[in-house]
Amino acid sequence: MKSIILVATHKNYDFPNDSLYVPIQLGAALREHLSNCKFRDNEGINISIKNPNYSELTALFWFWKNKKYITYDVVGLVHYRRYFKGKLSFKGNKILSKDEIDIYMSSYDILLPKKRNYIIETVRSHYKHAHFEKDLNLTEKIIKELYPEYFNVFNEVMNKTTLHLYNMFIMRRELYVQYCEWIFKILFEVEKYLDIENYDKYQRRVFGFLAERLFNVWVKYQQDKKGIKIKELKVINIEGEKFLYKGIKFMKRKLINERYC
Repeated sequence: MKSIILVATHKNYDFPNDSLYVPIQLGAALREHLSNCKFRDNEGINISIKNPNYSELTALFWFWKNKKYITYDVVGLVHYRRYFKGKLSFKGNKILSKDEIDIYMSSYDILLPKKRNYIIETVRSHYKHAHFEKDLNLTEKIIKELYPEYFNVFNEVMNKTTLHLYNMFIMRRELYVQYCEWIFKILFEVEKYLDIENYDKYQRRVFGFLAERLFNVWVKYQQDKKGIKIKELKVINIEGEKFLYKGIKFMKRKLINERYC
């Protein structure tokens, strides 16, 4: 299988010295071009200027809309500091290798990050405390209008306490194309009605946050209705995870309803 994993980045960084991993600059229409990125999200058909709102999805859109996926069997997306755990050495860590992907994809259709368990709250209530509930409610309405067959699955996912995060994945090309068609149709429709004028810098990333939840809806539907097979893998942050910081912020959201940047 011919595979590519896009490494989404907005700044100069050290990237894996392996042809599997290809850096793509996010928001290139808004920033100076980075010298060590093979791709930029502002070439051809793009939404690069919307990167402050769409986060890594501007890379996803660019690769899809310009049909860069055509020569690949498998397409993936990771972040400059977050990778799937594997056996390839990189910056003192072990990340996923091409050989491992070939083995996994012989039995599975999508590789995903292990789910985060919110334990004491649902996906819906977590979004309510971390972001703005009205945005999720609008998205629910749009899904019911555009994809009514997904509506029950949407509510099922929202009522769970676990979630695949980061908008990270590795999947077969045909599924990648189907997902992009689905997710951008929904998000562009939501964008028509969503007023983010008074949002701070963090909350303006709303479409990236919504996509994290919607990706889970799409995957669950594919599992239930089409029988696709998924494999969960550990995700490593090569800069280390700030668990104490995240825990404090989580409790502030729960106790005093503080939405943070």
